[in-house]
Amino acid sequence: MKEVTIYTDGACSANPGPGGWGCVLIYNGIEREFSGFENNTTNNRMEMLAVIQALSRLKEACKVDLYSDSAYVVNAFLQGWTQNWEKNNWKTADKKPVKNDDLWRKIIELCNFHSVTWHKVKGHADDKYNNICDKLARGEVDRYLDSLKD
Repeated sequence: MKEVTIYTDGACSANPGPGGWGCVLIYNGIEREFSGFENNTTNNRMEMLAVIQALSRLKEACKVDLYSDSAYVVNAFLQGWTQNWEKNNWKTADKKPVKNDDLWRKIIELCNFHSVTWHKVKGHADDKYNNICDKLARGEVDRYLDSLKD
């Protein structure tokens, strides 16, 4: 099974508002960067979409070390939230519908295909690849905001 390292990040201007996501995939010493934009979204959705976009680019099942500065995303897997949501028919502990369940379901589907190990990194610190992802995501938002000035 191929081993891939992935870094992801999301950004949003206002929350909700225009958002961007960025990811870096590293395989065999080769780094590939990807990013994208959504007009009316939230920071959490952009963090999740970055994960989806990154994992979706892998053409075969891989062993993945996935790094994110999003406690929301990483803790959902490390602390078993997603398993509880599935077991409780996509309801939270206080019986409310899980937010972003469409994206959670897609991430779970991708994690069932790949073998993903989750890693939480400190955002806006000295992690080279997290900073690249942040720049990619913010760049998408900035391009959109700049286009409104024209």
